[in-house]
Amino acid sequence: MAYRIITDSCCDFPEKMYGELDLTLVRLSVNFQGQSVNTYSEKWLKGMFDGLRAGESASTAAANPTDWQNAIEPVLAAGEDALVMAFSSGLSTTYQSAVIAAEELIEKYPDRQVKVVDTLCASMGQGLLVWYACQKRDAGLSLEDLFSWCETRKYNLCHWFTVDDLMYLKRGGRVSAATALVGTMLQIKPVLHVDNEGHLINVAKARGRRASIEALAKKMMEQAIPGENDTAFISHGDCIEDANYLANILKEKCGVKNVVISYVGAVIGSHSGPGTLALFYIGKER
Repeated sequence: MAYRIITDSCCDFPEKMYGELDLTLVRLSVNFQGQSVNTYSEKWLKGMFDGLRAGESASTAAANPTDWQNAIEPVLAAGEDALVMAFSSGLSTTYQSAVIAAEELIEKYPDRQVKVVDTLCASMGQGLLVWYACQKRDAGLSLEDLFSWCETRKYNLCHWFTVDDLMYLKRGGRVSAATALVGTMLQIKPVLHVDNEGHLINVAKARGRRASIEALAKKMMEQAIPGENDTAFISHGDCIEDANYLANILKEKCGVKNVVISYVGAVIGSHSGPGTLALFYIGKER
């Protein structure tokens, strides 16, 4: 049976990739400067990060069951099944909303299947898992087999990132006010990852920006599964020079041949702030 992969915009793909990968998309929105936006160009994102640097704030909204129903139902009505790959349940209610929508629609379309994956991933970590799933789909993997592959492989999808300003993590409750203040004064940069429950975890500290970027590459050197990382993804919060510096290290020292670089999207970027730099790859464990 034919099936479609449906995901949400927290993949943080460059806009053209959604079409290239033949994905159905649910868009999350961000409220910034009095406007609710769910489609944003790199120019708009740069403007948002400039605004955050200037002290402006942004708020976000998770996808609700109706959003998911509007994406899934046309697929089922056309006689296709659906594989839904949703933003981490550890960071958003978006996955739970997808489950609710799927359960309601299966009652209406009992001959169809909707498989919902809690990716436990964020930003281009979610994007990398979706990208691999599209390769498997195009190679002919069945819906059931691809669902099983996603459920297993998501625990090997490594997320490592750093931020330039701890104050954004403080606002989101990720670090204490005292830690943010002292870290800012001493130029301490946190190195964080997303754990097996899909939560952000602060695991290390680096003295200075360059050291924190090199720490991301070191994690990949330690954890990457040999032969499975021709491609790595990097997302950045309006710091393309740092992203390119990291990409060059990956190519020189980690055997990576192809690096896909994209902005951190508005939803995640509004919480992590400008200067966020994140690396995603397949590892022995998260």
